[in-house]
Amino acid sequence: MTALGLFAAARLAGLLVLAGTAWATGGHPVALLARSWDSAWYLGIAAHGYGRTLHFHPTVVHSDLAFFPLYPALVRAVTTLTPLTGGSAGLLVSWTAAAAAACGVYAIGARLHGRAVGTALVLLWGLLPHSVVLSMAYTEPVLTAFAAWSLYAVLDGRWLWAGSLAALAGLSRPNGFAVAAAVLVAAAHEIWRSRGKVTHRVWTGAALAPAGWAGYVLWVGHREGALLGGYFRVQRLWGSRFDLGEGSLRFVKHLLLRGDRFVFPMTMVIVAAAVLLYALLIADRAPLPLLVYSGVLLLIALGGSGFFESKPRFLLPAFPLLLPLARALVRTARARPWHAALVAGALAGLSFAYGAYLVVIAHTPL
Repeated sequence: MTALGLFAAARLAGLLVLAGTAWATGGHPVALLARSWDSAWYLGIAAHGYGRTLHFHPTVVHSDLAFFPLYPALVRAVTTLTPLTGGSAGLLVSWTAAAAAACGVYAIGARLHGRAVGTALVLLWGLLPHSVVLSMAYTEPVLTAFAAWSLYAVLDGRWLWAGSLAALAGLSRPNGFAVAAAVLVAAAHEIWRSRGKVTHRVWTGAALAPAGWAGYVLWVGHREGALLGGYFRVQRLWGSRFDLGEGSLRFVKHLLLRGDRFVFPMTMVIVAAAVLLYALLIADRAPLPLLVYSGVLLLIALGGSGFFESKPRFLLPAFPLLLPLARALVRTARARPWHAALVAGALAGLSFAYGAYLVVIAHTPL
């Protein structure tokens, strides 16, 4: 498949730039990809299960219960069935999931607007400034894979697949709930449109969709002694909470008045671009499930407080935002091929350079 080949080439080129930067600065690229920041937490869960807690302050306690279980479970399965170590297994899971996600992204783009747009959509997704995360032992590739194929199943009317894949997406990351929201809203619209005369598959798919996310949140709540609030207390102790964007606005004010490291203004630009792209997606009359999925991811990123620098990573699974750009790139390629090639080259340069900077030089949590 051309789209998958372009995606693999883009990510391989990015890895080569990152490896060169790491070696030039005395770092080890595989260690940086496999064990940076949250990766270490996931690999610890995969190796030892839940139970690690770091106490920094009475109001700052980092517990591994903040991390959803699907990715470490997959890593544990790979280390059990193969001779790979935890870091290598984590990269294998992420790279495999990234390939599956690229196929799902292509499938949605091709279904809606043709193969050329599907290919452009995958290429743009693989060249985002934070696309280096797709090559790391992180959970975004796993979430995007399940999300893309769940959304495709919704568009195709296969509700049991949609609900099952949404449940798995919900087990992969906290913002995986966006997939369940898309399935639930799409199912509600189908039931309303058909005046309740739908098959049991619609109801069953809708019931399955939030099961993974809700199941883990309730399990953590039970373990913490507060069934409905325990998981959110764990997140608050990490410094993460939903405050309708109040914390983000305060940080943006700080950036505008005092400045900060390059990562932070870059984050502000990326988030602002995501808001604009969502407006274009609405204007483009994208299907309802894609609007809900992208909108919920954007709402979580905008409304969440804490870890401002991680917001572009949280938006990485929101690939439908790139649909208007993919259509524009295809139109440009047909009318002025060299202009399209120049745009793709500029995006590649930014993606490869910024990815290497984030992982090797910035020393800022992803």
